[in-house]
Amino acid sequence: MPLPASTHMGAVELTVADLERSLGYYQGSIGLELLSSAGGEAALGAGGRELLHLVEEPGARPADGYTGLFHFALLVPERADLAHWLAHAAREGVSLTGASDHFVSEALYLRDPDHHGIELYWDRPRALWEGQVNRMGTWPLDLDGLLAEAPAAPFEGLAGGTTMGHVHLRVANVDDTVRFYRDVLGLDLMAQLGPQAAFLSAGGYHHHLGANTWESAGAPPAPEGTAALRRFTIVVPGGEAKTLTDPSGNVLRLAPS
Repeated sequence: MPLPASTHMGAVELTVADLERSLGYYQGSIGLELLSSAGGEAALGAGGRELLHLVEEPGARPADGYTGLFHFALLVPERADLAHWLAHAAREGVSLTGASDHFVSEALYLRDPDHHGIELYWDRPRALWEGQVNRMGTWPLDLDGLLAEAPAAPFEGLAGGTTMGHVHLRVANVDDTVRFYRDVLGLDLMAQLGPQAAFLSAGGYHHHLGANTWESAGAPPAPEGTAALRRFTIVVPGGEAKTLTDPSGNVLRLAPS
């Protein structure tokens, strides 16, 4: 059965090598607010909502080349919110790894100190792309045009309405991933690029979940001692709490709303 249309993404949990370093980055560079910190763990979010949970493992190495997280994606409410963050990044020298127009959205990409991938994006109005998700692609982003919409006010953190828009995974095999998330979990397949990538969602959204093999075809999960994805959350209205593991070893938590 398809998941309810109001299904959405919840918090993402990551291992980090140095919690203090990560908190400095996520608060100062990204603009998340610290919600709690104790015992080598911390919760961060926006508007009082937890979006990211960090667990320290001193000396953990980046998990490049394994299945796991490709990026988590923070969705800001308006284009001006993305522009405000970009102006902040330019002033503070926050390094980007990419900037793309995806037709359905405009997105900025980064990596944190542990090489975890991050996307900051806003969605174009749904009426412009609904039913046309197959047009989703990657084109250069008009950075000058985006910056022109930045408010003059000082940047004081991500907008309170920021949510976890989607999670993009590194997987070993795309077809196995589709069978799990579509046929077992109940997400709808929105687009697939052969054996390279797939995008799935609930309720006609362009994607709540992305999966690709660009860096991980046939790879195993990240071993102990790496800064890796611990689990991500899908919030299912009316559901019950469950923890599942996909065919690539990625752990997800189904959480009732």
